[in-house]
Formats: sequence, C-alpha cells, structure tokens
Amino acid sequence: MIKELALIIVSVVFVNNFVLAKFLGLCPFLGVSQKTSSAMGMGVAVTFVMTLSSAITWIVYNFILLPGDANIIAKVFPSIRELGLIEVLKTISYILVIATLVQLVEMMLRKMVPALYESLGIYLPLITTNCAVLGVALLNTTDSPKHMGFLQATVQGFGAGIGFTVAMLLMSGIRERLAVANIPQPLRGIPIAFICTGLMALAFFGFSGMVQ
Repeated sequence: MIKELALIIVSVVFVNNFVLAKFLGLCPFLGVSQKTSSAMGMGVAVTFVMTLSSAITWIVYNFILLPGDANIIAKVFPSIRELGLIEVLKTISYILVIATLVQLVEMMLRKMVPALYESLGIYLPLITTNCAVLGVALLNTTDSPKHMGFLQATVQGFGAGIGFTVAMLLMSGIRERLAVANIPQPLRGIPIAFICTGLMALAFFGFSGMVQ
C-alpha cells in the first residue's frame, strides 16, 4: 500500500505534472510566479484545495452520484438507485465543493496572512476556476481508468498540489533571474514566460516511463 501511494505521488509530481505535462492551471502558474514568496503561498493554497476537494468529491461521487445501493439519495428517491446523478450533478457538485474550499482558504489568508492575501490578488478566488483542481477531481472519479479508493484519491490530490507547487517554485526562480537579465523588449513578460514553460515541460518529459 505504501509503495502504491508513493508511486501515485511520484507520478503526479514528475511524470504527469498537471502544469508541465497536462498544461492545466496555467493562469495562476503564469500570473503568480513573479516572486517566490507569492508562488509558495499560491502553491500551498492550491495543495490544500486539491487535497480536500479530492477527498470530498470522492465521497460525493461514491455516495451521492453513483447508482446502486450505496447511494444515500436513493433511500429517499428509489428511482435514483438505477440511474444515479452523475450526468446531472457531476460538474456542478464538484465546482460547488471547490468554490466552498476556496472561500475557506480566502477567509483564512485574509485573517491570518493579510500580506500574502494582498499579493495573490485576483488569482486567489480564481482557484475556483483553476482547471487543474477540477481535473484532479475528475481523474479521481469519473475519468479514472480504474476505481480508486478514498486514500488513493486523496493522496493523488495531495501529490498533484505538490507537483503544482514544484512547478510554481521553479518558474518563480527563473523569472526572478529573468527580471534582472537583458531580455529583448518583444520577449519580456508573458512571451519569455511561455518559452521557459515549454523548456521546463521538455525537461519534465524526461521523467516519462519512470512510473509504469
């Protein structure tokens, strides 16, 4: 079991990194990676949301959306036992869970770390629309090649958050060096950031095949 969980973490951090292999979550990746302190804060916030949303959406999927005797809604409405609620409520319920967790993180940071809250700016509430967070929830449930257990799904969410944080920190280190480099005017800002992202993705491609 420990080996399986370790492989899941290594896979989503290096081999199937959501930013550098699947190109999900590029908006906060490029928007909050100018400074290492902000990148670290965003990485921790996204890791928190990914981990908890993976756990909660797994419970929602298995006990509310899936058809069968385990569906608790079917105890009140027996017709749901046959069809379930996946097609109707999958995306809405997942986004609702993610939005609730983002609001919780936003309130905590505003109260406890106001400087970080100000530095993250509009990108903090936009975690709700971060497709990487929704992507993890879907890969844990409906889009998983095989049924995942609660612990595996939660660990995959945690590992995906760690992978996002690693990518953010690497990018912030590069952009801090680029800020004092003599870069041609047309490449400054987002263009050079995209070039660096492509080179980082190629470097991470070298991890392919490490986990079968």
